Formats: sequence, structure tokens, C-alpha cells
Amino acid sequence: MITSIRTIFKSQKVIPICSIILGILFIIAILAPWITPNDPIAVNLAYKLQPPSWDFPLGTDHLGRCNLSRILYGARISLGFAILIFISSLAIGLIIGTFSGYKGGWIDHILMRFCDGVMAFPSLILVLGLVGIFGPGLSQVILALMLVQWVYYARMFRGMVLSLKEQNFISAAKISGSSQWKIIKNHIIPNVLPPLVVMGTLEMGWAIMDISAMSFLGLGVQSPTPEWGAMIHEGKSYIRTNPELMLYPGLSIMLVIVTFNLLGEALSERYGVKRRF
Repeated sequence: MITSIRTIFKSQKVIPICSIILGILFIIAILAPWITPNDPIAVNLAYKLQPPSWDFPLGTDHLGRCNLSRILYGARISLGFAILIFISSLAIGLIIGTFSGYKGGWIDHILMRFCDGVMAFPSLILVLGLVGIFGPGLSQVILALMLVQWVYYARMFRGMVLSLKEQNFISAAKISGSSQWKIIKNHIIPNVLPPLVVMGTLEMGWAIMDISAMSFLGLGVQSPTPEWGAMIHEGKSYIRTNPELMLYPGLSIMLVIVTFNLLGEALSERYGVKRRF
């Protein structure tokens, strides 16, 4: 039984299945304003803690708000801002890592020692410290996550650039008189970009989990904005009487993270890209 399960998860069927699931989730997040059955922030205490019904398919929370509507709107924040964090961190890491690896010398030494110092601490602890400095709020959490996560991409790209510098086509470009900028633009960057798809699937789960964790701690998304981590935080007071208030957003987080991780693992096995942990 265990062997058959491993075979299924290692097969290439994982890639299209996970891609379809993620595609559906992104479509739902985009269309949330048009497909939600109710206003996700409308408070109506007359309908608080209602069981599932035709009007409220997943019931209501302690303030009478539709759970399904809040789950759908929460996907917009969790998925949308995770992509923003990934793209921003990746862009910073690509620029610094490529520049550091290609130039070398004391510039490379200083930048990499800084990255080593950041990576010596647990990323969540650093994010908590930065949010404590910036103050609570979604914008501050996004900024803190970007400032912490770019170092991992910089390290990875720097290693790729160091390897590419020794290739014959780079030497040929130098002999032909190409400038450093032209070599980086035409030869270095195109060769380090292909792993981006794999890196994205491997890291999106971390970004979503970090956003949800910050919101659960009350440092990220603030009420009444619907977000999965914040919904778990609000529902923890009703864990004995209405555990579904935590169950629904928790299952949503688990579904997205597991799907991204399965897709990332399948792609990393195919293309030989390692995750950061």
C-alpha cells in the first residue's frame, strides 16, 4: 500500500493534477467578488453561528458573517500577496545574486557575509522582529517577508552565476568584446531564469504559511478583512462549540500548501532544482 502511494506521488501525473487544482484556486480567487453568496464583512448577529444552509453553505461565524464568502475572499489575499512576495523577493535576489557572483572580490564577500548573517536566524523570528519595528499590518508583513526572503534567492543565483562564469560561452563572449552588462543580460540571466518556475512552486507554500501565521498572531491582516490565518485566530475562541470556524480556513491553507509542495517536488525531481530547506 505504501509503495503504491509513493508511486502515485512520484509519477508525472502529479504535475498536471496539481496545476489544474491551483488553476481552479486562482480562478476562484480572481472571481471571488462575483461568486461569493454573501458580503464577507457584513455583520448580522441575528444569524451568528448558523449551521450550513442554502443561504450560508458553510454556516456563519460568531458575527453572523458567511464562512464560505470569507474563505473565497481570503484566497485573494493569501494567494495574491504570496505571489507579490515571491516576485519581489526573487527580483531583489536575482539582481544582487547575479551582480555579486559575476563581480566577485570584496563586493561578493560583503554581500554574501550579510546573507549568511540573515540566514543564521530562523526566518520567522526575523520577520517577527521586523514587524515589531514596522508595526502590525498586512503591508508591514509583506515588506518584512520580502526583506528576509530575498537572501535565499541571492545565494542560489550567486551559485549559478559562479558556475556559469567558468563556461566556454562566457569566455567566448568576453573575447568577442562584449561588455559586462551585455554578458549578464544575454548569457547569465537567461541561464538562471529557467529554475524560476520550480522555485516559485517550492516557495509559494512558505509565503502563504508565513502570511497566515502573521495574521494568526494578530500582526498581519486586521479585522474585518477576511484572511485564512486571521479567520483561524477569530475562531479559536469557539474551538469547543464550533470547531468548523477553524477547520474551514485550516483546510484551505493545507490544500494550497500541499498542492504547491507536491507540484514543487515533482518539478524539482524532473529539473534537478533543490529547495532551500
